[in-house]
Amino acid sequence: MISRSSLAKSAQQAVRRSCSVQPFQRRGFAAAASNGAFETTDVSGLKIASRDTPGPTTKLAIVAKAGTRYQPLPGLTVGLEEFAFKNTQRRSALRITRESELLGGQLNASHTREVLVLEASFLREDLPYFAELLAEVVSMTKYTTHEFHEDVERVLHLKQAALNANVAALALDNAHAVAFHNGLGASVYPSSSSPLHKYLNEEYIASYADVVYSKPNIAIVADGATTDNLTNWVGQFFKDVPAKSLNGQTLKTETSKYHGGEQRTTHPGGNAMVIAFPGSDASGSKPEIAVLAALLGAQPTIKWSPGFSLLSKAITGTSGLSASASSLVYSDAGLLTVQLTGTAASVRKGAEETTKALRSIADGSVSKDDVTKAVSNAKFDALEKAQLRSPSLLHAGSGLVHGGKASDVAALAKGIESVTADKLKMAAKSLLNGKATVSTVGDLFVLPYAEEIGLRV
Repeated sequence: MISRSSLAKSAQQAVRRSCSVQPFQRRGFAAAASNGAFETTDVSGLKIASRDTPGPTTKLAIVAKAGTRYQPLPGLTVGLEEFAFKNTQRRSALRITRESELLGGQLNASHTREVLVLEASFLREDLPYFAELLAEVVSMTKYTTHEFHEDVERVLHLKQAALNANVAALALDNAHAVAFHNGLGASVYPSSSSPLHKYLNEEYIASYADVVYSKPNIAIVADGATTDNLTNWVGQFFKDVPAKSLNGQTLKTETSKYHGGEQRTTHPGGNAMVIAFPGSDASGSKPEIAVLAALLGAQPTIKWSPGFSLLSKAITGTSGLSASASSLVYSDAGLLTVQLTGTAASVRKGAEETTKALRSIADGSVSKDDVTKAVSNAKFDALEKAQLRSPSLLHAGSGLVHGGKASDVAALAKGIESVTADKLKMAAKSLLNGKATVSTVGDLFVLPYAEEIGLRV
């Protein structure tokens, strides 16, 4: 009797033989450890980056300049994401699923405000198959009316409902709209009250894909593959990617402009506030923003300890409150955000403490020890994200499609190291003297206005 392991092995071999590729030399691990940086190169106008980390698996991603910031009509990025890994000219969606599962691969599509990511994780020796598959997805996807009406609209409505039910996500989405209006202010998912049928259909999605999936707007990034191997398969399978849009269209691009302001939304499902200020862009032009986020913090770094951050100390004993500060970085802009969720009374308390914490930084009353801890914490966070596979692929790919080169994490860490107490003091003063962004969702009778907590909008 044939064992299950033998059957599985035979099936995997059959799938690999079905790929029209040359035999691939297999190996379990990389020959040398990676130093953490991506090697970048250009293959016939396509930007690629690779990092040969040791291990038996590889993650390959296509990062496209196609986030909600660049879509000409609401919902197109979501529609494009939902079409990923469906039918192509060569493979049906069923065949893609069966072959990928036989090889133990995992496929995923996601988007941010600035990029669309098509991602595959697999065994290192299966790079040829998944490189060919991703090439098909970007160049030969079939956009059909049936798939659109059966899948895209259903998924879109589900995601809209999930966003509207999540007060924290809704407050953050509203904060971007208030801070940037257009571009980065576009909602991650269009409102359920918007006229979707007017803007979202298979023809518009196909036209948008024609612009997005062109050489200037995509980057191919791999973690767990040598540059030579990646270059070889990219050159073989991605040669049909057009150098420009076939219909002559270009992406909608506008320089981000920070506005600030306030938005209040009543909601029966909970309470949330986002207090935000203009932050640093991807170049790391304002490293003090990352340190401010670490100093404000609110999430302890050591178990059973309230932590060194100002908010974590201030809200100790305040029940029903979750608070966190972060630096959200985009290609040409950023936001320093404090996100608060919980009961209306506790969120109000957290908002008041946020302003007090910023004032204590601005008047220089924060201890040097806490500043040193914040610098170390911010540096660690930056370097850790550069190690993690999915965040590092996203970071490197976004840098390639927006600036033509992978982001320099070492330079970013060095900039964070240079932040001093005086620089933090000046940065906090500047934020408090400028226009804040305040997004409030929940019980508006209890939740404060920006003016009540001492912020200018």
